[in-house]
Amino acid sequence: MKSFFKYTLATIVGLSVYTIIGVFILLGVVGVIVSLSSGNESVNIKKNTILYLKLDKEITDRSSDKFLDNFNFQTFEPEIKLGLNDIIDNIKKAKTDINIKGIFMDLSYIPAGISTIDEIRNVLIDFKSSGKFIYTYANVMTQSTYYLASVSDSIYMNPVGVIELKGLQAKVVFFKNALQKIGVEPLIFRHGRFKSAIEPFMLDKMSEANKKQTLIYLKSIWDYISQGIAESRGLSVEQINNIADNLYLRTTKDAVRYKIIDAVKYKDEVLSELATLVNSKNADKINFIKLNKYSKYKITNNNCKDKIAIIYASGEIKMGKSDERTIGASSLVKAIHKASIDTTIKAIVLRVNSPGGSGLASDIIWREVILAKRNKPIVVSMGDLAASGGYYISCPADVVVANPTTLTGSIGVFGLLFNAQELMNKKLGVTFDGVKTNRFSDMPNLTRRMSEAEKQIIQSGVDEFYNVFIEHVAKGRGMSVEDVDKIGQGRVWSAINAKNINLVDEFGGLERAKEIAAQRAGLTKYKTINLPKKLDPIEEMVKEITGDISIRFIKNSLGDKFYFYNKINTLKNIQGIQARMSYDVEIY
Repeated sequence: MKSFFKYTLATIVGLSVYTIIGVFILLGVVGVIVSLSSGNESVNIKKNTILYLKLDKEITDRSSDKFLDNFNFQTFEPEIKLGLNDIIDNIKKAKTDINIKGIFMDLSYIPAGISTIDEIRNVLIDFKSSGKFIYTYANVMTQSTYYLASVSDSIYMNPVGVIELKGLQAKVVFFKNALQKIGVEPLIFRHGRFKSAIEPFMLDKMSEANKKQTLIYLKSIWDYISQGIAESRGLSVEQINNIADNLYLRTTKDAVRYKIIDAVKYKDEVLSELATLVNSKNADKINFIKLNKYSKYKITNNNCKDKIAIIYASGEIKMGKSDERTIGASSLVKAIHKASIDTTIKAIVLRVNSPGGSGLASDIIWREVILAKRNKPIVVSMGDLAASGGYYISCPADVVVANPTTLTGSIGVFGLLFNAQELMNKKLGVTFDGVKTNRFSDMPNLTRRMSEAEKQIIQSGVDEFYNVFIEHVAKGRGMSVEDVDKIGQGRVWSAINAKNINLVDEFGGLERAKEIAAQRAGLTKYKTINLPKKLDPIEEMVKEITGDISIRFIKNSLGDKFYFYNKINTLKNIQGIQARMSYDVEIY
């Protein structure tokens, strides 16, 4: 009886806890739905308003309407996030909005790649041509944050704040020794001496070939960033490198001394200065408007019939359907085909931000790009990454546009299997046995060593796919197969280097790609539509709650350690030949 009451009480407590959590989630759901459904509410902009940029949430290429992407599981509150597309559109809108006096950037760490930051930076430079001001304040500034801030008219920091300007580094995490400890042998098949995506499983440090390619593209990105900072701050590239080489920025006062920032001030002092600029009585009376709210403010309605379709291809390439973080071949093919046959769509911009993935899925998408190209112009806009499979689906385009800091190329393929015999037999005491009718009936088998004949079969498949890859690139880029092979071999390039070897046509972001697409289609007036189409927010919410809500809780719980969980989860889903660049290179 005592046990009965104990377990009954535990059950009641458990149900109560889940009920409370359910209520909080339901309240959050309602909040998000209200937020998402209020996109057309009337927003009035007062005179002398300042657009307030925080940029402290993850910046994806495209804004998400998904419930889980716009919900904070730590605070159980809605948290609407804007994508790069909306950030750029709002800054462009603010440039011509007579009620917007300037921009105030309240910055710290910006969770975005350097190419994404560069696109925002370029639209801010264009904003300044209107004569309006940009002020920046920060307590902490990373190098990429400072790169964005450097376009400002005035940069202020907290007197005891922290700023970095020390050059770039690239770091790779290796798993070879960990796999050995648990008794797992990686079986690696690759074509391309620079194909480094599998190095974390076969080595405990970077190969010389990988070090060489990484240093080259890292140096080109740093040179580009240094040049941008130097031009904005009235310094020379030599001065920037001298500061970095000697780590002269040890305090914010040092940053003032070397003209990296303008002054050290407390935030209230900066707000008082802004109040003077907008003729406000005091800082409390300044009319600030945040991006989320400003995005609801519509100046004009574009009723133009002619359209340019922006088709987003973001994330790992896989078979099946897409989601916000992966490119599903069936979903993307459907979107491209729809744009291809729609007579009101005159051109397509394929926005690629991908390290690659499934070779088969990449080839299926490639074919649909080829078919669509017969009907209308296709321009590729590359984001932070358009490598391996990401380049595979880009190479047929009429024009390839990339940011100078985009990582691309990685024209190479690999196969990755694991032999877990030692783990199962010796570590866990599990053995396997069976029968087969033919020599290769049990291939592949992850619980025994692979024979040489089996290895040769897989390697020949990898080699064959590589040949198909370089043939596609050669045809798309008007090059010989031999020339593509020389710059292929899995080597990663920055777009600065890639343009010199004909892998990229022009530098620019999504805005430049749209301009080129309009020119190719002979359009002077047009509107843009985004594809693939999103589900209704409520439909999407129901789908997610029954799907990956557990992943969101795990991510919030693990924090930085979620990387390792996600890596294992990704490996589990790898099937077939991969056209993929390594996820693991961190540049900062």
